[in-house]
Amino acid sequence: MFTATLIAAGKLKRGDISSGIDALDQAGCRPAQGAWVDEGDAADLIFAADPQAARAALEALARASGFDVIVQPSDAREKTLLVADMDSTMITVECIDELADYAGIKAQIAAVTEAAMRGELDFAEALDARVALLRDLDASAIDRCRAERVTIMPGAKALVRTMKARGARAVLVSGGFTVFADPVAAEIGFDVAIANRLGIADGKLDGLVARPIVDAATKRTTIEAERVALGLETIATMAVGDGANDIPMIQAAGLGVAYHAKPRTAAAAAARVDHGDLTALLWAQGYARKDWVTE
Repeated sequence: MFTATLIAAGKLKRGDISSGIDALDQAGCRPAQGAWVDEGDAADLIFAADPQAARAALEALARASGFDVIVQPSDAREKTLLVADMDSTMITVECIDELADYAGIKAQIAAVTEAAMRGELDFAEALDARVALLRDLDASAIDRCRAERVTIMPGAKALVRTMKARGARAVLVSGGFTVFADPVAAEIGFDVAIANRLGIADGKLDGLVARPIVDAATKRTTIEAERVALGLETIATMAVGDGANDIPMIQAAGLGVAYHAKPRTAAAAAARVDHGDLTALLWAQGYARKDWVTE
């Protein structure tokens, strides 16, 4: 059996459940029933066949109605490993763009970041080029940027803390920098953070990134190594990210989620969240609000 979770916090109507069941029926997916996870927020539709057809039918309905939908096997919805991107996923900004603002070159850096996240540039080359432009920026700008610009994504703490309370492991793996990833991971509740190291000499950025670079291959290797170390089947894993460098990690997960993602990433993922925040991934696992851990 399969489960399609319809998600629209505070906006989901009973009619959406009925429309979803009708769409599944018309797609030949043999729907069985629909039930609230949290009334008005999220509902599960159970069906017996053709998850690809179900996803296509329900995503068409979701686009028209403004909700998210995640389709997956009903077994093993509760994940035991979460591997997540940081920038524009677990936090609301791209740290390198915000750091560049302190050097007066945000627009120049942000254009390269956007192209890299869309998969239009080689990630390592784009990272090196952007960091080189930050050479001689006073290292004190890092602390200012972290304090003034970095905001945790809505739902991030609830997602990580709820999963960890249920025995899951949570890993933050970022193409950004340890100076941001380490404190972000600690604040949210991740077990470990993996990220790039900015070169700093004499109190200033030296324009270099330490090797090896954390890139798309690193992200995929990380989720696979963590899964093996925990003795998990692939279906027990979840990955979430927004950029092209997240695609290998997303595709290696049991539930790979494109979160408010670039088009290439959204097209490559098995699930996508376009409207809601990260609590969508709690409802997708069948967790009602009463089960969430927020402190």
